[in-house]
Amino acid sequence: MTTHRPALAVSALTLNALVWGLSWWPLRQLDADGLHPLWTTACVFTLATVALTFISPSGWGHFKQHPQLWWLMVASGLTNIGFNWAVTTGDVVRVVLLFYLMPTWSLLLAWWLLDERPTRGALARLGLALLGVVLVLKTPESAWPLPQDLSDVLALLGGFCFALTNIWLLRLQHTPESARMVAMFSGGALMAVACAVLATAAGVVPTAQVFAVPLESHGVSGLLTWLTDAWVVEQVATWAPWVLGLSAAFLVSNFALQYGAARLSAHTTAMVMMSEVVFASVSSVALGASTLTWRVGLGGGMIVLAALLASQAHTDKNHA
Repeated sequence: MTTHRPALAVSALTLNALVWGLSWWPLRQLDADGLHPLWTTACVFTLATVALTFISPSGWGHFKQHPQLWWLMVASGLTNIGFNWAVTTGDVVRVVLLFYLMPTWSLLLAWWLLDERPTRGALARLGLALLGVVLVLKTPESAWPLPQDLSDVLALLGGFCFALTNIWLLRLQHTPESARMVAMFSGGALMAVACAVLATAAGVVPTAQVFAVPLESHGVSGLLTWLTDAWVVEQVATWAPWVLGLSAAFLVSNFALQYGAARLSAHTTAMVMMSEVVFASVSSVALGASTLTWRVGLGGGMIVLAALLASQAHTDKNHA
């Protein structure tokens, strides 16, 4: 019986990587149907939070005892906003590779927040990852290896917040798993709603067309009339399957991640999770959402190698 547990754990992690590696496609379908990735993230994570509350209602009860869960909520929410918005609007391969600079940010954040001074090996891995970034960001059209557009910035921001999320998860490892999951999913919902409202008000994000349908009157009757408007109903019906599917997929993938990571070494977990890069790259190139150049391939290989070496070093440190 025990011989099958590692295989099941690896399969669970692979499922998680597959979900996130392919998530760009439904996000782009929803964007094409008029739902901006900020609003998509808000809807998806709100539904997931409601479902999680029914599954594990006790998760909310730990926020007063562990106020740091609020910081986990913010970091996780910004992670999802950055990643989802970036893969929807940018070159998927480029975005995923920049996002996976997370181990580099983790090194710097651990130095700052946890007072973990980096070793020579860690600094060498940092240099390898940064060289990979230079290759990914440098294009024939750009004089310097700098972010070229908003999706590049969002990918880097998402990776930084992902590293910050992992720092808070490390600090909160003594808290119940249900509390951490509630914090992460509710963070995705609350931060996305807040950012979507602010960005829409500022004109950065276009108003969803359903919200452009005017209320004929104020109060409950006006709201009911708006909700039953034929065009609004048709638009929501178009979005609903994608939003429900993403909510379910993210919930299942998170449970799969918790299951797999708890049964495998950190190095094995990192190696399997890196398959997200493969899933995202192959699918996006095949469907024309990415262009794979030698610079991106070589630079991406350096970033992935640096991440794998970092996870191996972490495993060796724990076994020492």
